Amino acid sequence: MFIENIICPACGAACDDIQVELGDHTIEVKNVCKIGNARFQAIRNPRRIRQPLIKAGGRLKPVSWDEALGKAADILTSAKRPLLFIGSETSCEAHEVGLMMGEYLGAIVDSNTTIGNGPVAMGVQESGKVSATEGQKKNRGDLIVYWGTNPLESMPRQMSRYGVFPRGYWTKRGRFDRKIITVDPRKTPTTEASDLHVQLKPNSDYELISALLTLLHGKTPHHSVEEITGVHISVMGEMLDMMKNCNFGSISVGVGLSSSVGKHRNAEIAMNLVKELNNHSKFTLGVLRSHCNVAGFNQIASYMYGYPFGLDFTRGYPRYNPGEFTTVDVLREKDVDAAFVICSDILNQIPADCVAYLAEIPLIYLDTVPCPTTVVSDIVFPGVIDAMECDGTFYRLDDVAVHFEPFTGSPFEFTHSNEDTLKQLFTKIKEKRNHAGILPSAYKHEEVIPAILPGFS
Repeated sequence: MFIENIICPACGAACDDIQVELGDHTIEVKNVCKIGNARFQAIRNPRRIRQPLIKAGGRLKPVSWDEALGKAADILTSAKRPLLFIGSETSCEAHEVGLMMGEYLGAIVDSNTTIGNGPVAMGVQESGKVSATEGQKKNRGDLIVYWGTNPLESMPRQMSRYGVFPRGYWTKRGRFDRKIITVDPRKTPTTEASDLHVQLKPNSDYELISALLTLLHGKTPHHSVEEITGVHISVMGEMLDMMKNCNFGSISVGVGLSSSVGKHRNAEIAMNLVKELNNHSKFTLGVLRSHCNVAGFNQIASYMYGYPFGLDFTRGYPRYNPGEFTTVDVLREKDVDAAFVICSDILNQIPADCVAYLAEIPLIYLDTVPCPTTVVSDIVFPGVIDAMECDGTFYRLDDVAVHFEPFTGSPFEFTHSNEDTLKQLFTKIKEKRNHAGILPSAYKHEEVIPAILPGFS
């Protein structure tokens, strides 16, 4: 069976021109990078999880679907403060159900943003963002600045489809109509392909952007900035001249900017630089998101509850305080007593002390293939691969919604999608709470309002 125009669920680029030839035991994929190909091969992976598992005697053993749902519902309903980590490798529809489940349980709800580009989201809240779609960059962009990222290795098709090589409406010669600046402490394949490599010292992003703003305002930075950043002022001036004199420029930032000293303040001042540059040229800023639908969780959580990640529903309403209600922090402080991880190998992303505590508490996991998180899980649900086996919605790295259709069906009789799995579990949780006479977290305040305001009705 040969299918065209498939959405790739591997990274934030969400390429929509994938061709798939699906056999009984094999799958061949075209127009895809190595990262995407590995994701597509999971559909025929012989190690794929194909039935629910429960740990007994230190080993995971197959059980019935209803038994796994019941056990998972028991764990989540009995927990005083569970953690729901909703990964990005599933649809927005599943994110929506997971967030509502977290509200009902009074849980902490978080996603991959907290570990990757969370500081950029916080920087956006501080200063706003001048952004553009990837299509605008393709058609108009004649200057691309890659800051703290190496897309030739981490997101190869971003450069070939949008950023550098494609021929756009006003960039008909492709690469020959574009200039590339890379800001990175290391030499990478992307820096070698650039017109200018600004090789700054690690953790000096804030100082470099401050110096660029100083130059932009017509003043000369203090000479000490050269020693701090490792970049000569003349190189900063060359970089700024390229940025001021382009027709349409864009800065694409990665985790290198948000994970260095300064965190969200780096993103904030970068966006302030972009706003100032718009007095001279058209300039935008975007984020190269390494996970497929990580932007989707931010969008869904924001329009449902007002906050992009790290939501705490313990009091029956959403609270947001990164550093207190985010995954690493609640695990490090041992502030949760159960966890449900959905479509994300969280053990490969968090510090060792958080991993140790996660192994101590009851852990429910939903994913497609075995990984380190599976080893410490008490219950494992088999996952359905979005964009291949079910339909739904992703948000691309530029916050454009992309609807995907499957080219094959779910391999399971008991669930049609991850959204369906979460809905079934949510129903089971409600049944158990109603049977026990426990109010959902979102309505706990109804118990205290009459005591405070006797006449309230």
